[in-house]
Amino acid sequence: MVLFSQVIKMFFVRTENFQQFIRYYPVITALAAIHLILFIMTEVIPLNIFLDLKALLLGNNYLVRVEGEYWRLFTPIFLHLSLTHVVFNTFSLVLFGPALEVMLGKVKFILAYLFMGIIGNVFTLFVGPLLMSHAGASGAIFGIFGLYLYLSFFRRDLIDHQSRQVILVIIVISLIMTFTGANINVYAHLFGLIAGVALGPIVFGNK
Repeated sequence: MVLFSQVIKMFFVRTENFQQFIRYYPVITALAAIHLILFIMTEVIPLNIFLDLKALLLGNNYLVRVEGEYWRLFTPIFLHLSLTHVVFNTFSLVLFGPALEVMLGKVKFILAYLFMGIIGNVFTLFVGPLLMSHAGASGAIFGIFGLYLYLSFFRRDLIDHQSRQVILVIIVISLIMTFTGANINVYAHLFGLIAGVALGPIVFGNK
């Protein structure tokens, strides 16, 4: 069995070919594919049916609170509204997700990923403006950062020093971008990160 410290040490180095990546990391592959397919359908192909799909999947605080459309706490995790957004989130997922999928296993990883994304959207609902609309996997991505943050401070036996330094720098930069960028769901970023840290003891408890 490959030690997690060995896996995580290489999370910046992708040595697999495309077929190997799909075989080793099926959950990451599926999530990335959903990101890209939905983006092409809803933002690139100008068909009414895809515009209707976008409207159905979009996060919207008013429609959740007033109309009871609670699926909108889940579906925005897969929907992106700009090329920059889908590229950043998908790239981050492909870069940081594989080590966690290997360590946690497919089922635990996808459950943790979705939970962290939903938590980000739930707090967006309760803290954000009533008329706020939002989309993107950023809450779940920051949840992944939160899991690494937990490892960096509380389970140093599972992460090497170099990887810990890199991830801390990336988290700081990501938080700076969160508060300085335009059209960013700050609530999803922050509470996704917190959810990841809080989930750490549960998912890594027996490692």
